[in-house]
Amino acid sequence: MYQKVRNLREDKDLTQQQMAELLNITQATYSRYESGDLDIPSAVLIKLSKFHNVSIDYLLGQTDNPKPYESKRI
Repeated sequence: MYQKVRNLREDKDLTQQQMAELLNITQATYSRYESGDLDIPSAVLIKLSKFHNVSIDYLLGQTDNPKPYESKRI
């Protein structure tokens, strides 16, 4: 999971500091997410999936298909 988070950031040519600012966290915290030293909270996973336009399952390594699911409105 952590490698995918890093790869998505690097694909957009963003620094850890820039991602941290988007997520309202410190660069040190974001670095710990990417290294796997700190589990990524669900709220941050949601923000990352929306920012990168991928499914949370993709971030978690449950699928190789990055396409996000379609929202169903009730």
